[in-house]
Amino acid sequence: MPTEPLSQKEIEDRLRELPGWSLDGDRITRGYELADHFAATALVVHVAQIQQELNHHSDLTLGYKSVALAVHTHSAGGVTEKDFELAARVEAVAPGHGAR
Repeated sequence: MPTEPLSQKEIEDRLRELPGWSLDGDRITRGYELADHFAATALVVHVAQIQQELNHHSDLTLGYKSVALAVHTHSAGGVTEKDFELAARVEAVAPGHGAR
């Protein structure tokens, strides 16, 4: 059964549960600042591991001391429950890397 995109209201309601995340077009996005490049790289590796476990992959950008994610379900043409599951998992591990 294909995953259905969430309505605008559902997305807005769910974003209230994820401070720092926002809707940008057809995806939810979040940027993190870290202490240094090594910490940022470690967060990227941790996020990649979560994405593999969920079999759901985001656009993931590594900067010098930053990490950015843009998440949507391409096959559904928008934001789905899978995207919020990934975002919540990332939010759970980010503080352990010193992300803010």
